Amino acid sequence: MPQYTIQAEQSLALLPPNRQIRRFVAEIAKLVYTGSMTNTRNDIRNIAIIAHVDHGKTTLIDAMILQSHVFRDNQVIQERVMDSFDLERERGITIIAKNLAVVYQGVKVNILDTPGHADFGGEVERVLTVVDGVLLLVDALDGPMPQTRFVLQKAMKLGLPAIVVINKIDRPDARPQEVLNDTYDLFIDLNADDAQLEFPVLYVNARDGLASLSADTPGTDLVPLFEAILSHIPAPLADVDQPLQMLVASLVYDDYKGKIAIGRLVRGKIRPAQTVARILHDGTATRAKTAEVFTYVGLSRVSMQEATAGDIVAVTGLDTVFIGETIADVENPEALPVIQVEEPTLKMTFGVNNSPFAGTEGVWSTSRKLRERLWKELETNVALRVAEADSADEFLVSGRGELHLSIFIETIRREGYELQVSKPEVITKTIDGQTCEPMELLVVDIPSQYIGAVVEQLGQRYGAMSDMVNYGNGYVRMEFTVPTRGLIGFRNLFLTETHGRGVMNTILAGYEPWRGELKNLRRGVLIAKEPGEATSYGLHNAENRGTLFITPGVKVYEGMIVGEHIREGDLVVNICKKKKLTNIRSSTEDIAVRLSPPRLMSLEQCLDFIADDELMEVTPKSLRLRKRTLSGHDRHRQMYYTKWSQPEGEEE
Repeated sequence: MPQYTIQAEQSLALLPPNRQIRRFVAEIAKLVYTGSMTNTRNDIRNIAIIAHVDHGKTTLIDAMILQSHVFRDNQVIQERVMDSFDLERERGITIIAKNLAVVYQGVKVNILDTPGHADFGGEVERVLTVVDGVLLLVDALDGPMPQTRFVLQKAMKLGLPAIVVINKIDRPDARPQEVLNDTYDLFIDLNADDAQLEFPVLYVNARDGLASLSADTPGTDLVPLFEAILSHIPAPLADVDQPLQMLVASLVYDDYKGKIAIGRLVRGKIRPAQTVARILHDGTATRAKTAEVFTYVGLSRVSMQEATAGDIVAVTGLDTVFIGETIADVENPEALPVIQVEEPTLKMTFGVNNSPFAGTEGVWSTSRKLRERLWKELETNVALRVAEADSADEFLVSGRGELHLSIFIETIRREGYELQVSKPEVITKTIDGQTCEPMELLVVDIPSQYIGAVVEQLGQRYGAMSDMVNYGNGYVRMEFTVPTRGLIGFRNLFLTETHGRGVMNTILAGYEPWRGELKNLRRGVLIAKEPGEATSYGLHNAENRGTLFITPGVKVYEGMIVGEHIREGDLVVNICKKKKLTNIRSSTEDIAVRLSPPRLMSLEQCLDFIADDELMEVTPKSLRLRKRTLSGHDRHRQMYYTKWSQPEGEEE
């Protein structure tokens, strides 16, 4: 490469990270120094739809698909067609980013649907590396939320132009003008320049497929949205005649084709059976050979004999490729920047199930199979971290939040794995010699009568209120800065205190010095005394001591947690006790036993509930809570040693 070209690229790196300026200077530099002009693919647009959870991203994509005539007019289409995984449909959220392509006026629009929950921010971060602009969806009532700030900040860091789409404009309580003003304030808070502040605004009813340039004028279709995409999202630059370069942004698996690498073709061309260079994260290059090349048409992948720069393609045959690696020309291998993802904030211990019921309900229950599954997840889950623990049967798994980890646990549980997991713990950092912990920006929308209860509970968790807005309709929005560890187990309590009417959202706000130990905010538990089957008689005697988690007929073992105690401290109960038989019998005596309904907890609720000395047993059929040490005698002995091993004057 000529020396003047290297100097031009070095000077280009010193410019502010504004994508339009960088592209313009790059084109001029190549024109002047190399005598060649970069081509622009005017027949393609690459966009990502980003927003907070439940603001309507997937619903908008459904409307765009219908109005692009991807399906036949008489074809039956399910709602949220992009949410293809069972967990996504059950929970109503997007977990994994997915892409499709529609055609409008001869222009192919590659659309990437991204998750809206902060715990899956890693999916958003890797998707933004392959697009040229974003659609920022904002709810016409809620306005910008914590995840809105997160995804917009990532897009602005990459210099991506944005189109603001205010959705759910048909709501009776919509406030589009106030939401637009809040969105402008958000752009200003994120240090947007003048060019980034000149974003187009559309008012959309995604459910009915309507878009308009004015909040007062109802739309008739999504044509204004498609026109805005073509006019405001820049066409991708395509160096077709330059050596091949492709960044792998996603991996999917096919039962017949194997691993499929998906990414944007930055420059050059790629064909089936082509020998390429695979550049690893450490910069080393190895040879590989492609099998097939696909591009996206609607929701389907279509085989291509040749794909050119600017498009999003899928390539098979690269069985050992990972996300973030570069597929390059074998004669001129040049690496693209590696995808940078924020570090995890929570960690848990995954271990082999060693309870008395181990191996009775699952298919895979050995450490070898668990290890294989954990390391396989690292290939596609860029925000997850896995490390060896002290024991050969345990692994340290780190993620971006409780939901991120719980979704992974539920996924492998449905695949037939048995395991046991510990309570989530925060990951601390040492900054300037101080131990710092992750802090969360917590935004709550609650009825005004519950302000006192919520503020009191967050005060016990070292939460500090930073803002409060009264909407005048009986609801109040409050913002808090709270340690991440203070929010573990808070969601269930929050719903209880607000009688199910409160909504809370969080996002990582940074790291601050350790704020001190949290006092134990949970009561004790009821522990099964002996193995057996729970009886109505035994449960009836135990429910006076607390809230039960199980029903009659459930098999239990010693050390299994069967309820929550009404006081601090644990209590061992005999729920397998049977009533003694006598010569006097009554036909209605057993019917007279009336038990209160048990508290049946979900996987996330179980993770919130367990303490440091407890574990959650996960099988395809059951979720059980247990003590780490099952034997009551061993637990008492540990308590005795812990008490007498403390220095004099210290309390446990």
